Amino acid sequence: MDAIDEQILGLLREDARRSFSDLGRRVGLSTNATAARVRRMEEDGIILGYTVLTGGAALGPRGGLEVFIDVRLDSETDYDDFTAAIEPMDQIVEAIHLTGPFDYLLRAYAPDTGDLDALLRRLKRDCGAAQTQTRVALRPTSVPAASRRAG
Repeated sequence: MDAIDEQILGLLREDARRSFSDLGRRVGLSTNATAARVRRMEEDGIILGYTVLTGGAALGPRGGLEVFIDVRLDSETDYDDFTAAIEPMDQIVEAIHLTGPFDYLLRAYAPDTGDLDALLRRLKRDCGAAQTQTRVALRPTSVPAASRRAG
């Protein structure tokens, strides 16, 4: 790898959809020479692949991670106090009071795992959560209308 390969990699990191002609113009090579360098870096395992990062509607109304957090309150926390404490938290879009081992199911959004960690810590530190269990949504799935009507 030389300095031109490094430049090409830097440009592809910024925008992996750049054309070979655009890359070539930016690094001072022909389209064919640029394409040959990119293919060589792919074959050599320097470029392992290309990906799509999405946000906004593709990942829910807030973007990032959509999570479901089961919350068990500590014995000192009143249900009304808990709901009042989470009310101003923008990340939480729904709170459902439950029966069973957990008291609440929260639906929330976090831009990344660091923000999710901060949310969980805040629930425990400031809102009276004694225990949480978190699940991350991988992708939404539509349920056919006919199966919703059955029953």
